[in-house]
Amino acid sequence: QPCWSEYLTTRIEQNMVVNCTCPISECRAQPTTAFICSIVSSEEIIAKYEKALLRGYVECCSNLTWCTNPQGCDQILLKDGLGYGAACSKCSWISCFNCNFPEAHYPASCSHMSHMTCAKCNHGFCWRCLKPWRPTHKDYYNCSAMVSKAAWQEKRFQDYNERCTFHHHAREFAMSLRNRVSSIGSMPKIRTLTFVLDACKVLEQARKVLAYSCVYSYYNQDTESMDIVEQQTESLELHTNAL
Repeated sequence: QPCWSEYLTTRIEQNMVVNCTCPISECRAQPTTAFICSIVSSEEIIAKYEKALLRGYVECCSNLTWCTNPQGCDQILLKDGLGYGAACSKCSWISCFNCNFPEAHYPASCSHMSHMTCAKCNHGFCWRCLKPWRPTHKDYYNCSAMVSKAAWQEKRFQDYNERCTFHHHAREFAMSLRNRVSSIGSMPKIRTLTFVLDACKVLEQARKVLAYSCVYSYYNQDTESMDIVEQQTESLELHTNAL
């Protein structure tokens, strides 16, 4: 029993317990949950084992996924039942189930979210393959005759990227402001600040839409339709700044 306990504890701590087999090389038998719980006495180790089982179950179910909130959330989401615009019931984060981008990015499509730039070092890379975004990368100008156009496109990208980054920072400010207002509202003798909290939530959503509108506009160059989009975006930005 001590050997089994040490073996199973090690496998659990190394996140290798799912589908583990008997340590004897010729034996492919897998220890059952009841067996593991009867051998391992540590409640902490058992808790890790249960989490591993849950992770394995979610990964095996095509209609289940974890909330993608980068701040951390252990909520399990049902893809079929969530739908566009619905948020995690625990943290309110809105996830995208069609690509690996960590949040819903309307009005930008999933294909628009491929070209990413690190906010810290400005390294450009493809979100899908994680390779550096260079002139040799597909969907980018790689012809010598397109040098001037590539330079113009790079300048255009920088302009839209700066606007997108600004709205993301403004969204973070709105979130920070909402948290500060929430803490003030919990103090005694302070009248209700619900209307301010609602305004902060509207600010967060508006900044998010404006940020991804930059991505949408960058990848869509149909002049006739983009004139309308740009007008709507400008109007939303004007009212958002006023709010």
